[in-house]
Amino acid sequence: MDKRDYYEVLGVERGADSAELKKAYRRIAMKNHPDRNPGDEEAEQRFKEANEAYEVLSDKEKRAAYDQFGHAGLGGMGGGAGANASGFSDIFGDIFGDIFGGSRGRSHVQRGADLSYTLSLSLEDAVRGTEVKIRIPTTTTCGTCDGSGAKKGTSPENCATCSGMGNVRMRQGPFSVQQTCPRCQGAGKTIKDPCHVCHGRGNVEETKTLSVKVPAGVDDGDRIRLTGEGEAGVHGGPPGDLYVQMAVKEHPIFQRDGSNLYCEIPITFVDAALGGELEVPTLEGKVKLKIPTETQTGKLFRLRNKGVTPVRGGSPGDLLCRVIVETPVHLTKRQKELLTEFQEIQESQGNKQSPKRSSWFDGVKKFVDALKS
Repeated sequence: MDKRDYYEVLGVERGADSAELKKAYRRIAMKNHPDRNPGDEEAEQRFKEANEAYEVLSDKEKRAAYDQFGHAGLGGMGGGAGANASGFSDIFGDIFGDIFGGSRGRSHVQRGADLSYTLSLSLEDAVRGTEVKIRIPTTTTCGTCDGSGAKKGTSPENCATCSGMGNVRMRQGPFSVQQTCPRCQGAGKTIKDPCHVCHGRGNVEETKTLSVKVPAGVDDGDRIRLTGEGEAGVHGGPPGDLYVQMAVKEHPIFQRDGSNLYCEIPITFVDAALGGELEVPTLEGKVKLKIPTETQTGKLFRLRNKGVTPVRGGSPGDLLCRVIVETPVHLTKRQKELLTEFQEIQESQGNKQSPKRSSWFDGVKKFVDALKS
C-alpha cells in the first residue's frame, strides 16, 4: 500500500516549522498511543504512521530529501526503517519526557571533579620561573577494589530492579514512561559486598604531593592545568584536572604591569639640580642610571629590556624608574644658612630659576582676580 504524504499524516502545511510539527505529532500521539488504546489496531497504525512522519520531518536532512524526492528520496536514511515499537517509545519519550519527568538513566562511570589550588609566588620566581612542590587533599582510585567499589574478588551486579538499564517504566494514567531506577539511582549497578576500604565509593581520600613547573613570565591570576591530577573518577571513570592559580606577592621595590616593571627612586636636591649617576636595582642586578642636571621630581626614566619576558614569548618589557626629589631633614645651622643664602640669590634673579613655580602663581593670581571682578 502506498504511503500517505507525511504532511497530510500530521495535518500540517509543507512550510510548517518545528514547533508546529511537534504540536501536531503530540496531538496525534496522545490520542492514538497503544497504551491508551489497548487492542485497537487502527489506533496503533495511526500512531506508527504519525511517528514515522515526525521522525522524517523533524530531521532537517531527511525533510529536505523528502521535500525534493518524496518517499523515494529517503533511501537508507530512515523514514520507516526504524519504525518499530522501541523506536516509537524512544521518540515518544523525547516528546513527552518533560511532562512525565522521564529519565534515560545515568552512566555508572563518571569523570572526577576538577580541583583548584592557589600558589603564592614571589615576583622573582614569577619572572624567572621555578619548580615547587605542593600538597593537596584529593580523592584517588581505591587500590583495593580498583575503583569498582566492590569487595576484592567480587564485581558490581546488574540492578535487579532495572536489569542494568538505570531506568524503569512506570504507568502514569494511560501512558507508560521512563523514570530513574529508585534502587540504583540510575547507575544500573548495585554492590552486594562493598569494599572494606572505600565502603563502595570506589575512591579514597588522601593528600598527595605534586611537583609544579612554573614557567618564566607568569603573572598574578594565571593558571596552570595539571591534567588528570584532580579527583578520581567514580567507578573507574577518568580523573578530573587540577588548576593551579598564581598569586604573586607584593614586592618591596617593584610593581608589575604586564611586561613592564615600575619603581620609585628617591634622589637628593643636589643630585636633581646638579645631576649625577646612581645605581638602581633590576631583577638581574644593579645598573647605572644617569641623572641629568635640573631634573624635576616625578621624571620617568626608561631602562629598556629590563622588565619581564611574557610567558607566551615575545620581547622583554622595560623598567621605568620615577625619581622623587627628597627634601632634606634634620638640617644643621650651617645648612640652613647656606639654603637661606641660596634663596636670596634665587629671588634676586626674579624667579627665573623656578619657571613652573612662577607660572603657577601667575595662574592663581589671574584666577583670584577673575573672582573679584
